[in-house]
Amino acid sequence: MYEHDVLVVGAGGAGLRAAIAAHEEGADVALVSKLHPVRSHTGAAEGGINAALHPEDSWELHAYDTIKGSDYLGDAPAVETFAQDARDEVIQLEHWGMPFSREEDGRVSQRPFGGLSHPRTTYAGAETGHHLLHTMYEQVVKRGIEVYEEWYVLDVAVTDHDDVEDRSCHGIVAYDIASGEIEGFRAHDGVILATGGPGQVYDHTTNAVANTGDGYAMAYRAGVPMEDMEFVQFHPTTLPSTGVLISEGVRGEGGILYNDEEERFMFEYGYANNEGELASRDVVSRAELTEVNEGRGIEDEYVHLDMRHLGEERILDRLENILHLAEDFEGVDGLDEPMPVKPGQHYQMGGVECDENGHTCIDGLYAAGETACVSLHGANRLGGNALPELLVYGARAGRHAAGADMKAAEVATGPSARSEDGGIDDSISVGAVGGSSEPTAADGAAVEAETVVDAAVQRQERRVEELLEAEGINHAHVRDDIQETMTENVNVFRREENLKEALEDIHEARQRYQHVAVSDPSRTYNTDLIHTIETRNILDVAEAITVGALAREEFRGAHWREQYQFRDDENWLKHTLLAWNEGSPELYYKPVILEGEDKAYEPKERSY
Repeated sequence: MYEHDVLVVGAGGAGLRAAIAAHEEGADVALVSKLHPVRSHTGAAEGGINAALHPEDSWELHAYDTIKGSDYLGDAPAVETFAQDARDEVIQLEHWGMPFSREEDGRVSQRPFGGLSHPRTTYAGAETGHHLLHTMYEQVVKRGIEVYEEWYVLDVAVTDHDDVEDRSCHGIVAYDIASGEIEGFRAHDGVILATGGPGQVYDHTTNAVANTGDGYAMAYRAGVPMEDMEFVQFHPTTLPSTGVLISEGVRGEGGILYNDEEERFMFEYGYANNEGELASRDVVSRAELTEVNEGRGIEDEYVHLDMRHLGEERILDRLENILHLAEDFEGVDGLDEPMPVKPGQHYQMGGVECDENGHTCIDGLYAAGETACVSLHGANRLGGNALPELLVYGARAGRHAAGADMKAAEVATGPSARSEDGGIDDSISVGAVGGSSEPTAADGAAVEAETVVDAAVQRQERRVEELLEAEGINHAHVRDDIQETMTENVNVFRREENLKEALEDIHEARQRYQHVAVSDPSRTYNTDLIHTIETRNILDVAEAITVGALAREEFRGAHWREQYQFRDDENWLKHTLLAWNEGSPELYYKPVILEGEDKAYEPKERSY
């Protein structure tokens, strides 16, 4: 058994920042990641990092833009903490050697992004995430922080008290991809889940193949509720053939969207009369699909994004990577012709419920980055707010897990925060089927940490052996069906009958998953085994997204419902929580906190 004070699962932006912060507090910290850190999906982030650096800007403006962008579903304590900390985190990055793009006078460049009242997006060309990863990985190496790379975490080791809020996390169980060995990792102080997003729930996504919602599913099955999972961001500019992201930086620099009739439709059809292409992402994505659905799309699939008028010098200086992506994946030269783009799944606003310090309702278990829901982004994330979230909340989770003296959290978590019960349609089957609800906690509410971890190791050893020895279907057939129904039925536009159809498909997929088997009997680099386990996580996350989408009967942020074409603050100004409940999911709600440090954020019409 390996032992450390703090274990960080995932080594992308949030995981690296959490590890550095825990180390600075004096903790013996280790990163456990199924990928080498610099291959994490944070490296695909192109656009930039929002922070109020300019004298004419302020954290208060950043907080207001974020609350407005969230369609008033972001919690003010989380948003204000974020806006206040982001500036120092960006300055710290610069001091660590982050190669930000700069103006001629040497100042860090900042560009406009959608939904921002001031140009506050710092960037490093169109490869901001790549440079961020390398900058922080250098700090991890410099500090001698241990990295268990290519170790796939199978589960968290949690006690099984009946009351979730009495449970405690004592470590993790991980599979050494190189050797096939399953080992326990004991955490004396805390486990931080920073495994990124769940993009592989959909078949058209900007996310990497590794983004399978592992952290969400592990925390969920251990008893932590998932919060606001219905809010999925579809980025308006992805390449049609692959889902590869075309940065919002293109529009931030002045890129223009055209339909098949060469109309600048964001203005021509009144989607965003003031901000046009720089409206928030949910607005632009719906506008593009409306153009396609009304017959003004190109080849009935996409629209054009044009940056030719920016000039070769500016494009090569600030957006060179975009030229390579368009050429490599679509055969388009962005200097001479417009690029085809359409919406694609990009980001999960919801996630593992936690407070401003990253702490969940289970003692010793934390979440950070896209895996977590503080709630910072509410119903819609503003472009440029994801990377500073990794920094701000990765750092806070790392410090808290390492025992730092921090201000008490204002965001309540766990079943005790419940304000209202919810209901799941009785005609729909959700949750565990057959033997899929394997326990994730040690029998008898064991309090000895080593006993809890050992019990978790034994469960996962049995699970892996069963998969390797069984005869059955390949998991890929199950995964394909989930991705297909989610893309078809739980996309930008959502209808009740489609959501119910998706839940039926997911239930059938759960039943078929009981018969999956791994054809490769080896233990060394058995990707078939890893992907089979990941598919179970995809199942849980897909169901949570769809249950929340069916329950929320309003139109808010990224969540559009055909039958409910209005934002209903009277009935739906609240967070959706879904608890696994030992395989019988339970839906409930808790209030949104709009009371900030010095002001209350009053919901207003969100126009751009």
